[in-house]
Amino acid sequence: MQLLATEERIRVEPEREPAVFRRPRLEDGKAVQELIASCASLDDNSLYCNFLQCTHFADTCMLAEQGDKVVGWISAYRPPREPDTLFVWQVAVSPEARGRGIAGRLVVRLLESPTCRDVKRLRATITPSNTASWRLFGSIADSLDAPLNRQLWLDAEADFDGDHEAEFMITIGPFPSLAQSA
Repeated sequence: MQLLATEERIRVEPEREPAVFRRPRLEDGKAVQELIASCASLDDNSLYCNFLQCTHFADTCMLAEQGDKVVGWISAYRPPREPDTLFVWQVAVSPEARGRGIAGRLVVRLLESPTCRDVKRLRATITPSNTASWRLFGSIADSLDAPLNRQLWLDAEADFDGDHEAEFMITIGPFPSLAQSA
């Protein structure tokens, strides 16, 4: 099974220059930092964290670039106690590249990679007001014909002392592996 149907279901505007999807490298850390900073709904990470994601976690992260500019980013990892799960930490798309299906294609490319060969579930946390993420993960669940379950994970008051919205843990799956043989 391939998730290419997801790309067909996502509204995609024509690109003047096609996006190139690839694994991150150390030298991408600053561009990733700047991209995340341009996305108001995302929490900033330290630059050091972005360097770690671009190196230690490069196999479960991916970026999209157009020309010499990073326009999309997904950071994820496979929790050690849940090897069949891919936890998506952040998905970021630059404001000028939104509406072109880049976020969906980042998820697709990552799930189809050999690194995700045994992945049967996708997890992420989403705040109630992040409608773009709810739409993205809802469309992915639909494309996979897999259930999307959600439950409160971090409470706004009890866990964040009212300084941050609640975080809901979503789980999509189980679904058949989408990874290609390498």
